[in-house]
Amino acid sequence: MRRRAEGPGAVAGPGPESPHAAPVPPTLETALAGLPKISQERLQGLGRLGLHTVADVLHHFPRRHEDQRERLSLAQLRPGATSTVEVTVAALRSRRARYRRMELLEAEVEDLSGRAEVIWFNQPHLRRILHEGDRVTLHGRVVRGTRGRPKLQNPEVERERRSEQQSKVGVLVPVYPETAHVTSRWLRAFIADHLTLADSAPETLPPEVREAEGLLPLGMALRQRHFPADQGELDRALERFGFEELFFPQLAALLSRRQRLARTGTRSPYDFAVAREFVASLPFRLTESQRRAAHEILIDLDRPSPMNRLLQGDVGSGKTVVAAMAARMAIAAGHQVVLMAPTEILARQHHQTLRELLSPFEIWPRLLVGSTRAAQRREILGGLATGGDKLVVGTHALIEDDVALPQLGLCIVDEQHRFGVAQRLRLRDKAAANPDFLSMTATPIPRSLSLTLYGDLDVSQIREMPPNRHPVTTRLVEPRDREDAYRFIRQQVSRGRQGFIICPLIDDAPGLEVRSATAEYERLSQEVLPDLRLVLLHGRLPAKEKAQRMAAFASGDFDLLVATSVIEVGVDVPNATVIGIEGADRFGLAQLHQFRGRVGRGEHLSFCLLFTDDEDPGGRARLRALIDHHDGFELAEIDLRLRGSGDPYGLRQHGFPEMRVGDLLDDGLRERARTAAERVLVRDPALDDPILRTGIRGYQVVFEFD
Repeated sequence: MRRRAEGPGAVAGPGPESPHAAPVPPTLETALAGLPKISQERLQGLGRLGLHTVADVLHHFPRRHEDQRERLSLAQLRPGATSTVEVTVAALRSRRARYRRMELLEAEVEDLSGRAEVIWFNQPHLRRILHEGDRVTLHGRVVRGTRGRPKLQNPEVERERRSEQQSKVGVLVPVYPETAHVTSRWLRAFIADHLTLADSAPETLPPEVREAEGLLPLGMALRQRHFPADQGELDRALERFGFEELFFPQLAALLSRRQRLARTGTRSPYDFAVAREFVASLPFRLTESQRRAAHEILIDLDRPSPMNRLLQGDVGSGKTVVAAMAARMAIAAGHQVVLMAPTEILARQHHQTLRELLSPFEIWPRLLVGSTRAAQRREILGGLATGGDKLVVGTHALIEDDVALPQLGLCIVDEQHRFGVAQRLRLRDKAAANPDFLSMTATPIPRSLSLTLYGDLDVSQIREMPPNRHPVTTRLVEPRDREDAYRFIRQQVSRGRQGFIICPLIDDAPGLEVRSATAEYERLSQEVLPDLRLVLLHGRLPAKEKAQRMAAFASGDFDLLVATSVIEVGVDVPNATVIGIEGADRFGLAQLHQFRGRVGRGEHLSFCLLFTDDEDPGGRARLRALIDHHDGFELAEIDLRLRGSGDPYGLRQHGFPEMRVGDLLDDGLRERARTAAERVLVRDPALDDPILRTGIRGYQVVFEFD
């Protein structure tokens, strides 16, 4: 009998190095590091892609498939189309963009029909991969180049394949997300060699759901997802995985809703006299959207089960007034109300607004933030603990252990996506019973996304703007027009107005050609606009100093506020009429729309200037959308289409897995998934099926169900 070897890493019996050891066939659970012929560099690249086992690689889906029958010659290329060509690289050169230190790689390519131009933006790694004389396949958008020749912009590149690899994939060739040392060619060969293991993959959809929906079994779907026999089989595989990605969040949301409705909440009766008194006290008329949203919320407050509602409203649409009306009703019922905001600036803004709206009813909100002095904090905590103070506004300071809210009946959270689930739960747990929960956001969520991301919430929308709000004129500022833009800003200030300059970073960062707030503040105040009064604001300043600078700007002590995204929400300066956004291409559409909402809040016409050096057509398309559209909900839909369904609106920030296949814009598939989830809950209300339990596990925290 062989004695057991001792010591770390010792192995009994023949080890992998033994010439007599029989190779162990890999399984789905086999670690890639344990397979032969995979270099350390490739393992590192696979790790960057999140691939550690054979199963991980089989679930690493292609970004697209190239149709071998649709190869064109260069002479057949037409501007505006997206095409695939097989060409030889005739010439290569790198250069910097004229107005921005972006690296451009330009190439001349040729085939038997002629020559064409190619340009790549900010992809310096291609210079190490491509060489003159290489035979490559390019897939990308065609535009008109010099001398009328076709030009490919930012095409995907694949070097010539070996014929034996090509024979494995048939007509539709998968092209995968790649990284250094992990190419589509290598992935195709590896997956083709291990695809027989797909049949042993445990099914992730209940058989009755799959059969009722006519979906492929998992093993067959994996095969057709990688190497489909034809487009029809690929579509069936996409349908299977897309349905699954939409089914489980819908199931989790429905389960969460059912559990919430079974609980007893803190009811606030709908007192019509209180509501009418509040509306009559306002110095303006509510819009129809505000009235409808308030009515929906007040009905929810009157129900015995706890409310869980999302109030969406564009920048400046008047969400706080609706929240104030809900707070007034809850306080009239004897409850405490808390409003939590993600930043101190926004908390102070809400505190001031609620004070103005509720003071006619002798309701005086308290403010509890990180910079609250110790003595004042003790006083506030005492008033809340005894129930003497009924309304408190604050930041994360509200969820600290020593904050007691024994009569808490309504939680209002602004920009809730900036808080983690655990933080929202800590706020809710301050209550003795299940409080009503109202979330607000000024970032309009596309309907298609809200039905999945916020499937457990009821949603109210404020689509109208107050009648005194003017659309903000939005302009693109090219590098050559920068001086004209500064003259325009100076002209606005000379008329008694104020403005903002927004920068992506606080300080200059090595390797990034981006204007920072600190450097831009110095340049503008000393060289460009020395005659104006400028103030700097960013997230690293102490909270008290940020509040002081913001208050000084709001009171007119400064002409221009140079800032980072810290002013994205909660800044209300009606006298500000111009905002310049540096590196506008570096921000998402939703964030740009939020910035634009900082102006146009008063009686004067306002302007948004988008400074950009970007030559990438994708970035330009996003900026053009902002110029052409002013409705935040329209922009949200456009943003979703431009980004795709992978990780829009920070799904992973909410705890969602990345959506790799499911199309949030596919209303039909999403509705099928929701209907199937409803049927499952009728048949299996306790979700005893282990497949269902496993499938919703990743959403348990997201939707806050037991």
